[in-house]
Amino acid sequence: MDFDTTLAEAWIRAIAAAVDQEQARLTELDSAIGDGDHGSNLRRGFTAALTALEGLRPDGPGAVLGKTGTTLVSKVGGASGPLYGKAFRAVGAALPEPAAPAALAEALASGLDAVRALGKAEPGDKTIVDAWTPAVAAFRHAAATGADLPAAAAAAAEAAEQGARDTVPLRARKGRASYLGERTIGHQDPGATSTALIFRALAEATAG
Repeated sequence: MDFDTTLAEAWIRAIAAAVDQEQARLTELDSAIGDGDHGSNLRRGFTAALTALEGLRPDGPGAVLGKTGTTLVSKVGGASGPLYGKAFRAVGAALPEPAAPAALAEALASGLDAVRALGKAEPGDKTIVDAWTPAVAAFRHAAATGADLPAAAAAAAEAAEQGARDTVPLRARKGRASYLGERTIGHQDPGATSTALIFRALAEATAG
């Protein structure tokens, strides 16, 4: 199985459904160490992305993700809109059509590079990067060892979820949360949590 236009669209639908379901949890996490709007912002963004895709006749999976990214940049406030928007645009730009698991792994790595370049964050800073980094590593490893797309995506989702949980003892060093200093310790990062939702949605979409 390769990652094609149909799977790209299924991924965005799965993300939108996950964000809608977990909006309250994301808001709760963000209320502890941020503005409390992460869940509502992402819900608005991915709802808008679904609407944008309805009228699109994409010529490949990259076009689907590129349109999603552009929509997130224009519709989502705070830091998450530009970060996720640029990430999806970078993934889309790097995707061949269709994309084998190894190619999708490298495209996801391009998305991580975009997040790091914009946010200037490193692993351990208690951000999106703390979930996206292990997800890419797991996806790459699975693809390199012959895993098919659903298995590679499942491995990435598990790694992202563990990465999100691993932010709990960290002190935030980037973004608005960093102003709270020691008070961020003991709280799971909302951005890493939404990244885990995004990778779990990819696993669900590819699993059929």
